[in-house]
Amino acid sequence: LLHTSVDTWTLTLRSLCTGQSVVGRRRLFQLVMLMASSLATSSRRFLVGVCSIPLFRRNVHVTTPCCYYVEGSHEPFAPIPDRFPRWATSGEDAFSHLKDGAKVFVHGGAATPSLLVKELHQYVMSRGIKDVQLFHIHTEGPFPFNDPECAGHFRTNSLFTGSNCRQAINEGRADFTPIFLSEIPLLFRRKHVELDLAIVSITPPDRHGFCSLGPSVDVTRSAIQNAKFIVGQVNPHMPLTRGDASIHVSNIGVLMHGPQPLHETKARKITEVEQRIGKYIAEELVPDGATMQMGIGSIPDAVLSQLTNHQHLGVHTEMFSDRLVDLVKLGVITNSMKKMRPGKIVTSFVIGTKKCFDFLDNNPFVDMCDIAWVNSPVIIAQNPRPMAINSCIEVDLTGQVVSDSIGSRIYSGVGGQVDFIRGAAISTDGEGKPIIALPSVTSKGESKIVPFLKEGGGIVTTRAHVHYIVTEFGIAYLFGRNLRQRAYALINIAHPDHREALEKAAFERLKVMPSPD
Repeated sequence: LLHTSVDTWTLTLRSLCTGQSVVGRRRLFQLVMLMASSLATSSRRFLVGVCSIPLFRRNVHVTTPCCYYVEGSHEPFAPIPDRFPRWATSGEDAFSHLKDGAKVFVHGGAATPSLLVKELHQYVMSRGIKDVQLFHIHTEGPFPFNDPECAGHFRTNSLFTGSNCRQAINEGRADFTPIFLSEIPLLFRRKHVELDLAIVSITPPDRHGFCSLGPSVDVTRSAIQNAKFIVGQVNPHMPLTRGDASIHVSNIGVLMHGPQPLHETKARKITEVEQRIGKYIAEELVPDGATMQMGIGSIPDAVLSQLTNHQHLGVHTEMFSDRLVDLVKLGVITNSMKKMRPGKIVTSFVIGTKKCFDFLDNNPFVDMCDIAWVNSPVIIAQNPRPMAINSCIEVDLTGQVVSDSIGSRIYSGVGGQVDFIRGAAISTDGEGKPIIALPSVTSKGESKIVPFLKEGGGIVTTRAHVHYIVTEFGIAYLFGRNLRQRAYALINIAHPDHREALEKAAFERLKVMPSPD
């Protein structure tokens, strides 16, 4: 039975249940539960899903979470008896098991384990190991794997990218995978990518042996659940965070002492244009009692700066930043009306400064959760008045939104924009608002509302997803509007210097003049 496939288990259970009396099915159910528990303990197979079997008549199903296991997936929160990591002092000690073609996950964001990054790079280059593949979302600090001399030894694959990988991707020296943040964990859990190694930053173990992933749980939890081996950089500067952030030290193969200040990202100064955009959103779109999601950038920060007079706001967002700390201290954020984890801020990773890290440290008000759950549109939709506020690079006159590239040049990634845009749109209370915001022009004065997208531009939010577009000149509501009406609404919030040209271009594209009705 230890080697029986899940499909065989399911078919066998269904066959055994067929023709059984109600009492017989109940007894069989008890037996199955006992066997499954025994198998999980003896074989180290761990739960990743459910199997529904018919236990009673009239097509009533009981769903048991004890029968669907995948070899190699494990629960990092659970202690493994009589297993202890060994301590390493160098890459020679930590990565001696690494072979050609290894697939490696790198913890990202503020928690990027810079010591392990350095040691891994030096070890592979000194040993001449070939074709190591690295998987990660945005990372901070030096990332030498993209250097030209690393060709043939390393190739990075950004699932969401940042400044230290952008050039390499656009020069063909590194890879980029377009994928929703909510679906990245599926790459590891469904074995599309079979990880040999995960390198992560962790807090020192507590007296029970538990460490924390600190400011970046995001996709990292799914990586450590499925990697064959884990190396942890023990960093006392890491904040101890709650929620899904814990990993028991017995699940880690090697520890390396690596104190370092966390990677900080200071917010850019908010411009006057961005303040006007923030004011439109805060005053006209965000009600009291809303549940907030804020994307990356100074426009979401501008919105937060305008919310100081709001009441009873909740937070369910992939990214946490310094300005949210300010609203908590003002009593604006209470999470008192939330349905999902009421009373708690829910987030998955942090982009901010020490101010933010200190706020998170051992703070029961904040849960750092698996991004597959945080970014699930079905989960997002269940909170009251979900507000999804994100920025973009350009929008065409039909409402197509480019967020991950400037023309064909990759800039960031698909991220969680669509996850939250969709979640807000399908909110169970009907009061969600999916919002895309952008300045009307670039720094060079070119319109960001365009007749046609730049060649190669990546559409992240489709024109079917889009509801609200906001610039410093107002709000365009596009949901349910035809192309003629959309063009009219978008031209009205474009910069006045470009409206006449946009109107002419809209007529040439649509063969009809834009109009409101």
